[in-house]
Amino acid sequence: MTAIESPCILVCSIDMKSGYCIGCGRTGSEIAGWIAMSPPERRRIMDTLGARLKKMEGSMKAKSPAIPKTRQRIRAPR
Repeated sequence: MTAIESPCILVCSIDMKSGYCIGCGRTGSEIAGWIAMSPPERRRIMDTLGARLKKMEGSMKAKSPAIPKTRQRIRAPR
């Protein structure tokens, strides 16, 4: 079985304003359909996630300054 590339960092919570997961930046429907997508479809979505997360960070900092820091801590290489 081949591993499926995923941006999931196990911080799963959908931001109600944007509709994106605060951990990975995907929408609920993208998360639900991830396994059924082809590798090019997943790559296309993954290429947009950085911009989505950056856009969300501005609005999230006002609500909870810890959320972007938590994401950085989890994504940091060990």
